[in-house]
Amino acid sequence: MRRVVVTGVGAVSPLGHNAVETWEGMKAGRNGIAPMTSIDTSDMPVKVAGEVKDFRATDYLETKEARRMDRYCQYAVIAGNEAIADADFGDSRPDPYRFGVIIGSGIGGLQTAQDEVTKLNEKGFRKTNPLFIPMMISNMGSGMLAIRHDLRGHNTSVATACATGSHAIGDAFRLIRHGYADAMLAGGAEGALTRLSLSGFSGLKALTNSDDPDRASIPFDAERSGFVIGEGAGVLVLEDYEHAKARGARIYGEILGYGATADAYHMTAPRPDGAGNIAAMQQALADSGLRPEQIMYINAHGTSTPLNDKAETSAVHAVFGDHARNMAMSSVKSMTGHLLGAAGAVEAIASLMTIRDGFLPPTINYRVPDPECDIDCVPNEGRHADVDYVLSNSLAFGGHNAALIFGRVED
Repeated sequence: MRRVVVTGVGAVSPLGHNAVETWEGMKAGRNGIAPMTSIDTSDMPVKVAGEVKDFRATDYLETKEARRMDRYCQYAVIAGNEAIADADFGDSRPDPYRFGVIIGSGIGGLQTAQDEVTKLNEKGFRKTNPLFIPMMISNMGSGMLAIRHDLRGHNTSVATACATGSHAIGDAFRLIRHGYADAMLAGGAEGALTRLSLSGFSGLKALTNSDDPDRASIPFDAERSGFVIGEGAGVLVLEDYEHAKARGARIYGEILGYGATADAYHMTAPRPDGAGNIAAMQQALADSGLRPEQIMYINAHGTSTPLNDKAETSAVHAVFGDHARNMAMSSVKSMTGHLLGAAGAVEAIASLMTIRDGFLPPTINYRVPDPECDIDCVPNEGRHADVDYVLSNSLAFGGHNAALIFGRVED
């Protein structure tokens, strides 16, 4: 089995239009959650979101190209372009049939679907956009990036709700490790900030109704009341270690382990005992060959919902035992909101940067401790710490669980 490293990253998020801005925002503990500007919320109980701010797709894409993409796909392509540029292959790109793409989206082109349904009802059958279907379908991020960069290898799309980005990275990791590819572009994208999605999530009682950006997304806080929806994309270039070393690539870190399980329990609620998350973390640890006590930091799923944060904390205690008291586990969703299908990928980038910079991102706006979330959540301010290994959790509607382990590269 081959070693797999990360040699390029790209992101679009509520904290910035690229990976550097996003990570610097996390390090600074900057809140990317604010009152919504793209949607009239006057008749809605939900008032705040993690919007991508001051975004114009035409700053990054040709006008014609941008018009043929849903917002989620714009984010995917922009982040993917950044990741490819960051990897800086030069003349050392792998064979295009050995370079694949897995870009997922939990929801896909919902804004396009909403717009075209309105157009159909108001103007009639023949007035919908001829490109409605390719703009809406959730595999188009993978398709467009493959076309743009001539990537002819394995090309699929993952749709596992909030675990999408992590599953895309994990599946790409296995393709390289087992010899089916030499490099992969992997991650997730979401642009589902629409009245329709807000209505649906609000109907599930999943979203917070807090109108205070500083008390809306508050993972592990006893007063948490639901998640804050966000948007954006995260894309990574994964590469065979020997290929990366031979071309002198800058390496952010190594992917060491991956676990993927299902709760098989409920449409939206996690198993109260955290069994699925426990199994995913145990699988990732076994895959990596690491001992539990070697993990010093967990990038938590940490959604700020009453059930998720409690179940995730319980699962961590079950897997790590007494060592859980020595670990840190923070949630960057306190700063970005929940990026749904993009969350795991953006958080994978944060995990790699944690190792590179020796810095733990904070859980901001934490005020009221919850005895059922008795972990060091790096409250309010990030801190320096030497970290060799990071575990990143992703949990999702439908009972999907994913756990990724990243490590510092050692020759």
